[in-house]
Amino acid sequence: MQTFPNPQVHRRRFLKTVTAAGSLALTSKVTAQAPQGVEDLIWHDVEDWGVEGRGWEATETESYYDRLPKRAKGIVRDAVWNLSRHSAGMLTRFETNATEIWIDHEVTSSNLAMPHMPATGVSGVDLYAKTTDGQERWLAVSRPIEKRTLAKLTSSLTSENREFTAYLPLYNGTKSLKFGVPKGASFQPVTPRRDKPIVFYGTSITHGACASRPGMPHPAILGRRLGHPIINLGFSGNGKMETEVGSFLCELDPLIYVIDCLPNMREPEVTARTEKLVMQLREARPDTPILLVEDRTYAHAPFIPSLQTRHQESRAALQKAYQSLVSKGEQKIAYLEGEKLLGIDRDDTTDGSHPNDLGFYRQANAMEPKLRELGA
Repeated sequence: MQTFPNPQVHRRRFLKTVTAAGSLALTSKVTAQAPQGVEDLIWHDVEDWGVEGRGWEATETESYYDRLPKRAKGIVRDAVWNLSRHSAGMLTRFETNATEIWIDHEVTSSNLAMPHMPATGVSGVDLYAKTTDGQERWLAVSRPIEKRTLAKLTSSLTSENREFTAYLPLYNGTKSLKFGVPKGASFQPVTPRRDKPIVFYGTSITHGACASRPGMPHPAILGRRLGHPIINLGFSGNGKMETEVGSFLCELDPLIYVIDCLPNMREPEVTARTEKLVMQLREARPDTPILLVEDRTYAHAPFIPSLQTRHQESRAALQKAYQSLVSKGEQKIAYLEGEKLLGIDRDDTTDGSHPNDLGFYRQANAMEPKLRELGA
């Protein structure tokens, strides 16, 4: 017997049993408070059909939900490696006619939330449902209170078959993830798409800080709008255009590279590394478009001269590198100004730096035209 957290019905005890089909069923301990029908749930392990948003196969990664291959350990800096264990940007899809959907999800760290970012975004699983006209709309999000969450994500659904998309945690690793539906309901895994992805390399903002849910960072929003797979290689505090990370970017074959590292870089680093990274990518992928993105403007920059100076210097360095690349004949490259990423009202960050959900919506609006121009 083992106790699992359940935010909706508090803590109850469940016994795991394995069915003949290999799925997991949950049999409730007989109590007056046990959820009706829980003994009939059939569980489906996401590892059986896979996730979208992972750049390397499971045989290449140390853990199933890692973002870099295991051979990156010792090549990239330790901070980058540790952050690559987060499941940011990954999603999975399935179809079911179930009227309720349960989740059995375990994360790798007990740090479920941050002072400026809720547990729903840091460690939750975010569920979207497809409408009859093919639009993906938000439905539910898990609310972790311990490393392992057993919870009813949603109920009282109509019984027609529909497709669901589940976004994995942004700032925590995923150890295991299963979805449960009542016995008798249909359940069909949706194989991850193999289309060329858009690859985002960046900072904590790309990583997802400070979205309230995993479906809200701009890479996820753009994935829904543009209809392309997304690979999120945002590394909080550590998006620095490093050659070591660039070598792994070169292994991917994306539709577009988005390089959005300026929030973690000062002018000398921008000057030294921008052209070097672009040429590194270009040698491996001569025809893949690249979008260079300036840093978003700090919300409180108008009041703090040092922040204004930082923007001016790093942006001037990036602009100079971009112009140099164009003058050398680079054509499949575009540039996005930082002042366009957030609103002039300055109400779209959590802490002056990291976007809130409104900020991510605005960043998606700013990037979408550029990505469409580059072929998305």
